[in-house]
Order: sequence, then C-alpha cells, then structure tokens
Amino acid sequence: MIDAGLKSPVTRKSGVALWRQIADQMRQAIGTGVLGADGRLPPEIALSERFGVNRHTVRSAIAALVQEGVLRAEQGRGTFVESRKRLSYPISARTRFSTGLRDQTRDRRSTLLADMVEPASSRVAEALKLTAGADVIRLETLSEADGRPVSRATSWFEAQRFAGFAKAYAKTSSITASFKQFGIDDYFRHSTLVSARHADAADLADLKLSPGAIVLVAVAINVDPEGKPIQFAETRFAADRVELTVSTEA
Repeated sequence: MIDAGLKSPVTRKSGVALWRQIADQMRQAIGTGVLGADGRLPPEIALSERFGVNRHTVRSAIAALVQEGVLRAEQGRGTFVESRKRLSYPISARTRFSTGLRDQTRDRRSTLLADMVEPASSRVAEALKLTAGADVIRLETLSEADGRPVSRATSWFEAQRFAGFAKAYAKTSSITASFKQFGIDDYFRHSTLVSARHADAADLADLKLSPGAIVLVAVAINVDPEGKPIQFAETRFAADRVELTVSTEA
C-alpha cells in the first residue's frame, strides 16, 4: 500500500513529462520518509496504480532516481532506497569546501572546468563593487567528495586585482590557496542567499543528475579583511546529496 502522504496527482499536458513529475514526487517523498521508510520501494504495479500511469512510466521515473543515486535496483529482489546520508555543508563566516566536509568524507577535490575574462554584468559589478562592464575573471568549477559530485560553482573575481587567478586555481584546486598567492591570507563570508530550482543542462551533466533533479543554489559574496568584495559566486549543490546548515561560528 502506498502511504497517503504521497498524494499529489500528476498533471497531463503540462509540458513536464509524466515520468519526471513522478520522479520529483518520489524524490521528495523519500527525502521526508513518506515513501520507502522501510528501505524498500513499493512494487511498480502499486506505484503505477497510485499515479494512474502505466508501469513503463513508473519504470522511467525509477531509472532516473537510480541514476541520481537516490535508489538502487537489485536484480530479482526489488528497488531499495540508497541509505547514503546527505552531507551537511556549513555556511559560516569562513565557509571553505575542504574544511566544511572534512569530518564527513575521506577525499575532497575541486576541478577547474573552464575560465574566461568577460565584462561584468550589472549583477556581478554590483556584488564586487565594480563599474558595469569592467573586466572580471569567471571560473566554472566542480567539487567532489569521495568521488561523488556534490557542487558546481560559477565564481567571479576582479580581473585587474586577480590577474592570473585561473592559473593559480588550476594549480592549487583551492580558492583559499589561490587567494594566498595574491596576499590574501584570510577572507570572510559577507552574505549568502539560498534558494532551490531544477538543475539546468550543465548542472545535470556535471553533477550526474537526471532531468527534474533539484539543486540548492547559494549566491555568496566573500570579502577580504578590509571588507572589500573579492569573490562573487553562485554554487549549485545536489539537493539529494547535500544539506546546507547555517553556523554562527566564525
């Protein structure tokens, strides 16, 4: 029997595929314990009856969640909820990827996906307190924990002050270590705005998610000890793998 808490109907002709709607509902229900609380997913036929769709549609939704790592399928036994616990990523005055997950993972690494110099948009210029159109360095990075992608980030830095920052990052794989090469031994989180949305195509590919997956988006400004903005970043976290916690500690 399907738990009564799983009760949002699918909507036909909405522009969103039925299997995707079902995957989204199942993902949310699994996260809250409404579905699969005993570790096992109900049979496909029970799910298809619950959602009013054929088994092929349910099978597509399950396949997407298996790809994301939310579920695992065992031949001849059924489909099970993947019990891997979400990582808790702290947001504090000194938010750092390497130290924030240190006690929860064995291995952490970040990779530079792309870099470029571009004119600052009004949004980026305002965050970094620059003139709109001023040159900024843009980095696209991917962070992994124990070999599993957990976040993808886009960061901007003032090009005049941080010329060569991309090269420093490519060598160190660390924002903190790269800042030290520019004489900045410490920096602080000035602000963080958190929201959630569906992952876009780039995030789906790099975070190895399936269509319809949710990402937590943290838009942040970091400042140097004098309070001058030095980094504006938008980081997308895989919501099924990471939870964000706000800390009052420095």
